[in-house]
Amino acid sequence: MKIFFYAGLISLIIFELASIYFIMPLPGSQRIPSLEAAYFIHRWRVSFWVGCGLLIALGIIPAFSEYGKKWVPILASLVTIALVTWIHLKMNAQALFQEPQQVQLAPGSQNKVNPKRLVVGVVMGKEARAYPIQFLAYHHQVRDTVAGTPILVTYCSVCRTGRVYGSLVDGEPETFRLVGMDHFNALFEDSRTHSWWRQVNGEAVVGSLKGSYLPDVPSRQTTLEEWLKLYPNSLVFQGDPAFTEEYSKDMAYENGTSESELTGTDKHSWHEKSWIVGIDAGRTSKAYDWNRLKQQRIINDVVGDVPVLVVLAKDNASFFAYQRPDVSTIYALKNDSLITVGHSYDLAGRSSEGRLRPINASQEFWHSWSTFHPKTERY
Repeated sequence: MKIFFYAGLISLIIFELASIYFIMPLPGSQRIPSLEAAYFIHRWRVSFWVGCGLLIALGIIPAFSEYGKKWVPILASLVTIALVTWIHLKMNAQALFQEPQQVQLAPGSQNKVNPKRLVVGVVMGKEARAYPIQFLAYHHQVRDTVAGTPILVTYCSVCRTGRVYGSLVDGEPETFRLVGMDHFNALFEDSRTHSWWRQVNGEAVVGSLKGSYLPDVPSRQTTLEEWLKLYPNSLVFQGDPAFTEEYSKDMAYENGTSESELTGTDKHSWHEKSWIVGIDAGRTSKAYDWNRLKQQRIINDVVGDVPVLVVLAKDNASFFAYQRPDVSTIYALKNDSLITVGHSYDLAGRSSEGRLRPINASQEFWHSWSTFHPKTERY
């Protein structure tokens, strides 16, 4: 009967390893269709634990009854406990990347964040907010309320994707926890149905809400300095003092000089870790090479049947995208102003004559955009 004891320990170890392998960036795990297996393991984890516990209980007395060999089950138990504890404390996504305990916001005059840092900016009604990627890259999500609307500000550093969503599900406020990733993109679990949601597009990919989408909230990625120029009354997320040690101290990731295998940047064009700016327009998507955008600085183009404008500010970091009124209206860039015949707009698309219609655009690693937009066009 002692075989049941060891079978229970081995089964528990295999289960725990499988539970992290499918949803963490381990060798090969993010390039296979493992989402359903990961969700199955997660959903039935209590049953697996009970089953392993029963096997251990059935064989524990015989295992410890062998004269002179009690050290074997003791050692096996200690190894199992140590490994399971390590997995839960050091490999669990929620333990590694915790939510902020408080969302501290400050006006520009009291801001302590380096103005050169990148932010994900949101404007809703008369309120503007900036969330530094320095903090978002650790937390992966920050919940806030802007103009009376609860929002979820998300970021996945392995995809380089910043997204903002309304955090109402079926009309009810929802909270989410980070569970891991699939194809290198962060996954969140809602607290009510325990469905899993993809960070890059707000889609529920497994669970009872599969096929649902979180409402998209338009956002922009700029430097904080540029954001405060355009929106001087904006509030800025200051980070949570409880996580000061976890926040990025340098700007290597943000400026593209990091050499990390997961989050580093490839300086060449159209490689997996190359930067692109991606635009969705109806059923058509298009990717713009960051290196080319830095050369041209402004691109007048058409995505599907939508005339678009993609612009890079002189800081070489802040970018914007707008819908042009028609294909014949061409814009030029002069001193960070958008110029066309008879009109001049600032980078926020504002002028005395009216406003340009913004289009959501995202800076991503090419591997992320091409994975989730398999039919994308390239500029």
